[in-house]
Amino acid sequence: MYLADGRTAPDHSDTAGRPPLPGRRAATVPAAVFALGTVSLITDVSSEMVTAVLPLYLVAELGLSPLGFGLLDGVHNGVSALVRLVGGRLADRGGGHKSVALAGYGLSALCKPLLLVSHGVPLIGAVLAADRTGKGLRTAPRDAMISLACEPGARGRAFGVHRAMDTAGALLGPLLAFVILRAAAGGYDAVFVASGCVAALGVLVLMLFVPGHTSGAPRPARPAERAPLRSVLRRPDVRRLTSCAMLLGLTTVSDSFLYLTLQRRLDLSEAWFPLLPLGTATAFLVLAVPLGAVADRVGRRRLFLCGHLALLAAYGLLVAPLGTSPALCCLVLALHGSFYAATDGVLAAATADAVPKAVRGTGLAVVQTGQAGARFLCSIAFGAAWTAWGDRTALGTAAAGLAVSAALSALLLRPPPTGDTHAPTSHRSPSVER
Repeated sequence: MYLADGRTAPDHSDTAGRPPLPGRRAATVPAAVFALGTVSLITDVSSEMVTAVLPLYLVAELGLSPLGFGLLDGVHNGVSALVRLVGGRLADRGGGHKSVALAGYGLSALCKPLLLVSHGVPLIGAVLAADRTGKGLRTAPRDAMISLACEPGARGRAFGVHRAMDTAGALLGPLLAFVILRAAAGGYDAVFVASGCVAALGVLVLMLFVPGHTSGAPRPARPAERAPLRSVLRRPDVRRLTSCAMLLGLTTVSDSFLYLTLQRRLDLSEAWFPLLPLGTATAFLVLAVPLGAVADRVGRRRLFLCGHLALLAAYGLLVAPLGTSPALCCLVLALHGSFYAATDGVLAAATADAVPKAVRGTGLAVVQTGQAGARFLCSIAFGAAWTAWGDRTALGTAAAGLAVSAALSALLLRPPPTGDTHAPTSHRSPSVER
């Protein structure tokens, strides 16, 4: 664990990140990023323990249909979308990035034990909604703290380090759930208890080791500056990023559905199902830092689009009649993890390039809200399509939609023509736009 001493690298400029000059050593990742990564690692162990068993618990134990699961999974993601903007706005308006993030992590930790007494679908839905409310509150303030703690040219690498640590938790969570399911008599209840204990530890680490102020943090906003949402939405870069995140999110099938499709395709037993997320997490963990550094050099938006091409390839493998070889499972999960490594932290870094410090949390929340809301709609639509047409046809339709969305996003993210007076040149980066 790296202790945060508050001596974070200053954000020397409010402009977009630039790649390091040739021969110049890249900026080191500040201690605050490692501290936040530790919190995310611990929290993801807790969250992924539940996420790994929840699809099978709902479908196999409670007999939920694919459409019913799609609705519940949609709520799981949709509530997060609704409150992300609230979290970003609260942090920017004087609530403090750490305070808002702490409230979000705390709420999610309180929800884990409630799964013990929530055996009906409505109650489980309510608990999941509260858990996602916590995630929505904390995400934008946490990412704002990361972007403000490091130099602009190193944001891709810093987010890559954070996402790698986060993914280490995603790797350990399903493994721990697998061990508990096989060893504990209580089965799913034992997983929920362990998850709650781990989540409480994450909140404690955040309180003790994450600094409450980053050296690049903006000064408190004056009353005239406390309505930043419209100014954020007026920025062309933010509008383009949000539009692309929404377009691609509308055809991004949730992890749970992808794992259920893979489990049925390979006819895996229920006992092995919690291990499927390990493949995704392993690829994400290995690639997050290298791809974050690549994004700093070749362009964050370009890499973001390439990540969705990896997801498209994973869909194609699941749709194609390629048999049930274990190699197919490994390749699909590797592509799935590559997709996250090339898009998750990279999108946050690209968004941080497009907005100034004073509205950093709000800008991140706008893009993240658009993406999460689109994925909420995708979960519901995919569940309905699976119920009506079957898993393979539904996934083939999603793949076709993703190909179209990627093509449209490539057009939207093209750099504006030279001399475009409407483009916010003071917040545009050669490393992002080229």
